Amino acid sequence: MATKLVFSVHALGRMFERQLGVEDVEAVIESGETIEDYPNDKPYPSRLVLGWRGARPVHIVVAHNLSDNELIVITVYEPDPGLWEADFTRRRRT
Repeated sequence: MATKLVFSVHALGRMFERQLGVEDVEAVIESGETIEDYPNDKPYPSRLVLGWRGARPVHIVVAHNLSDNELIVITVYEPDPGLWEADFTRRRRT
């Protein structure tokens, strides 16, 4: 059975604000790189994925509900260059 992609209301709002569609999110999740893991998140472990839509970096936080075979998209955003290193994989140290 294929993993079902579920979108939080928050994620849908952020996608609309940032003009990113479902296809963009799917592509980032499928081809992106997990740059941070959050195994202790509740109710499900989650991770931060970096992907690119053209020259545009995109971060997506997804949680994995293993029991229902779902990936839940929590939020979608363009990383702030002031907060992230140039490759958008590491947070800047302050």
